[in-house]
Amino acid sequence: MPQMSSGLVRRARRPPAWRAPGPPPAPPSHRPELWPQAGEDLCHLSGDWRILQPLRGHRWSLDDLVTAWCAAALPGPAPLRIADLGCGIGAVLLLLAWRFPASRCVGVEAQEASAALARRSIAWNGVQDRCTVHSGDLRDPFVLPDGERFDLVTGTPPYLLRGAGREPQRLLQAACHIEQRGGIEDYCRAAARVLASGARFVVCHASPRRVAHAAAAASLAPEMRVDVIPRTGKPALFSVYALRREPARTEVRPPLVVRDAAGQWTPEFRAVRADMGMP
Repeated sequence: MPQMSSGLVRRARRPPAWRAPGPPPAPPSHRPELWPQAGEDLCHLSGDWRILQPLRGHRWSLDDLVTAWCAAALPGPAPLRIADLGCGIGAVLLLLAWRFPASRCVGVEAQEASAALARRSIAWNGVQDRCTVHSGDLRDPFVLPDGERFDLVTGTPPYLLRGAGREPQRLLQAACHIEQRGGIEDYCRAAARVLASGARFVVCHASPRRVAHAAAAASLAPEMRVDVIPRTGKPALFSVYALRREPARTEVRPPLVVRDAAGQWTPEFRAVRADMGMP
């Protein structure tokens, strides 16, 4: 692999017999700007795909992984048009582009530094012909082309109202935790504008009450809910929902427990990782 980086290229931690599933990325790039710069690292994501992240700032997380997994596990045909609202550094966008290699994926991101990282990761994996990131505020009805509709919309909004907690100081983190440009209510309204007929909006949040009110205000109905529990015996950290325009009876699936009482990954969480191309 060419050494063009002033940042950190993470080594893969994989069992000896493990082979990367899914579509391969492009051959390692000879464009220096696609490699991690000072203060960045290049990490493995799904299969052999990678993502650029700040070393001390916002990084892809459990929210992203489980949201993408729930979206990928929905019944029905594979989505051909996917939108990720507030896509950040592009984790959910890339996870779904890896999972659905025939899809066209569009991200919307207001923080230009996050959008730039996402675009570089897209180019590093060689999928810029079907993945794009629009710079803009998801609350702007014109941030996506007028009349464009998507078979699947995703979002991982911040959970905390301004003033409800101390704003993180690390690079790009504050807007991912604090509602600087709207919360679940704005995400639901934005998703409702671009959902195709029969499509779902898959979103994570920590407040079931706020999700219920936000969905109803946007004329969306919850079809599915999965509670995510960080460790056996702990309360849910957040939940992932599938919302749609058509009235639906909510299917509350068994909770996803990430770690058992001894702190080890559960078989269920290992299965999630395997589904999303991780060893």
